[in-house]
Amino acid sequence: MQYLQYIAPIGIGLVYALVMSLVREEHRLRLNAVMVAGAGATYLSSDGLGGWELAFTALSTCVAYRALNSWTFVGIGWLLHTAWDIVHHIKGSPLLPFVHNASLGCAICDPVIALWCLRGGPSPRELLRGGRRGAVGEPAA
Repeated sequence: MQYLQYIAPIGIGLVYALVMSLVREEHRLRLNAVMVAGAGATYLSSDGLGGWELAFTALSTCVAYRALNSWTFVGIGWLLHTAWDIVHHIKGSPLLPFVHNASLGCAICDPVIALWCLRGGPSPRELLRGGRRGAVGEPAA
């Protein structure tokens, strides 16, 4: 059952996208920008990379601010978090100190969320029709 550590994070990312797609459209982008900001600060208490944790949080905060009006920046924020998860996994300083592969799971889950965001955070109906939404006020393609 070791394959579950790779499959479960993909499922979690898909469930995240599905649940978020149920949020009313006018709130969906900004809520996801807030989630990116929170994800950017998750490693602050770990001190796994010392002062680099503060630098990453500052970068994530800037990206999250831009994400308030841009699905592209929400996706970029999740991809940045993916990279930080990989660094933490390689260093052996996981997101959850009591779960050795927590950062690996996060590094698998986050790109799934990023892909949904880079598509414009579509609802399931929009996703099936192949539509894409951009920044606030931009029509779906």
